[in-house]
Amino acid sequence: MRPYELIKAKRDGKRLVPEDIRAFIEAYTSGVVPDYQMSALCMAVFFRGLDSVELGAWTRAMLESGEVLDLSDTPGVKVDKHSTGGVGDKVSLSLAPLAAACGVPVPMISGRGLGHTGGTLDKLESIPGFKVDLPVSEYRRLVREVGCCLIGQTASVAPADKKLYALRDVTATVDCIPLIASSIMSKKLAEGIDALVLDVKVGSGAFMKKVEDARTLARTMIGIGAEMGRKVTALLTDMDQPLGRAVGNALEVVEAVEMLRGRAPADYTEVTLALTAEMLVLGGKASSIAEARQKLEASVADGSAVRKLKEIVQAQGGDPRAIDDYALLPQARSTVDVVAPQDGFVTGIETEAVGLAAVALGAGRQRVDSRIDPAVGFTLLRKVGEPVKAGEPVVRVHYNDPAPVEEVKARLLAAYRFGAQAPAPRPLVVERLE
Repeated sequence: MRPYELIKAKRDGKRLVPEDIRAFIEAYTSGVVPDYQMSALCMAVFFRGLDSVELGAWTRAMLESGEVLDLSDTPGVKVDKHSTGGVGDKVSLSLAPLAAACGVPVPMISGRGLGHTGGTLDKLESIPGFKVDLPVSEYRRLVREVGCCLIGQTASVAPADKKLYALRDVTATVDCIPLIASSIMSKKLAEGIDALVLDVKVGSGAFMKKVEDARTLARTMIGIGAEMGRKVTALLTDMDQPLGRAVGNALEVVEAVEMLRGRAPADYTEVTLALTAEMLVLGGKASSIAEARQKLEASVADGSAVRKLKEIVQAQGGDPRAIDDYALLPQARSTVDVVAPQDGFVTGIETEAVGLAAVALGAGRQRVDSRIDPAVGFTLLRKVGEPVKAGEPVVRVHYNDPAPVEEVKARLLAAYRFGAQAPAPRPLVVERLE
């Protein structure tokens, strides 16, 4: 089929044959098919979906659009984690050194901010000098010698996904299960892993707002993994409010380091430990989740986790002193508080609205080529279930450019809900699938 015919066929709900899918994705990767035609096909997929045969072909074409890395010279079971994205989700920054400190090799190819969610690469780059664009040879060496490497997609690894990831972000086709599943799995399977832990977010700040949709996405990715011979475990985790208290790149780095020192908010600590424990079990470093938790808590207590983070930072060109001296990280020039309009409790937070407020402030991208400000963001002084008094600060805004601040404050205040009674707490880990 010609591109026009393929787009029209999917728009009309017809099944695409694998050969046509592969040809279209190859042509898009090489630049023969332009962005506007891929955008049209993505929108057709958004409304019409992909069946299991189409999805398998789509994922394999994305995977095989570039190099599939071989890490067989690194001993042990290579395990990675992937999050579907949330607000304040800095888990990878703590999880990778935690798992590596416990002996699990962690090859991690991450992405940048997408829609209202933050990106691991943007957070890492707020550490002075940290390089995420290492060559594949260096990636292999660091996984083997350091036990972990965190990079962005190279030109040779899943290049189709790299192009499509940025395009989806600006064409309202992010929250589509087939496109999410194929994007994640093509990238993860290309990085040389043996097993994968999925953090599928669910709630107002997730792309999957409902548990049943998150479950469908998790099962879709587990199925792709099984077809490709990889063990995949998924946790559905709560994103009905931001994770932790920091939102914004450098602010989240600080909170991630604090977690490795045992001083982070309880919700962020719990989700990180739950996901990393799954990695230790898949990696053969613990026989049970309980044993894995003990090892992780010991690595925090004895300082080996934070030492591993410093080793990773230094190996990737960053300044390890910033892990001890947060003043070396980007700092916003000014702060202003958003205050509670009434006495009572925080009864809810529209988390996606908080993420979009962060984008408006400059912490995320409004266009593919937007520059982000790593210093800006929010500190959530009150979260769901916590008491407040009228006039008391609930969010602190860290900013450089004063122009968007009033709009951002209005967005944040509108995102918060207040009431006379505290709501019942929600479970952080909603469900586990394998």
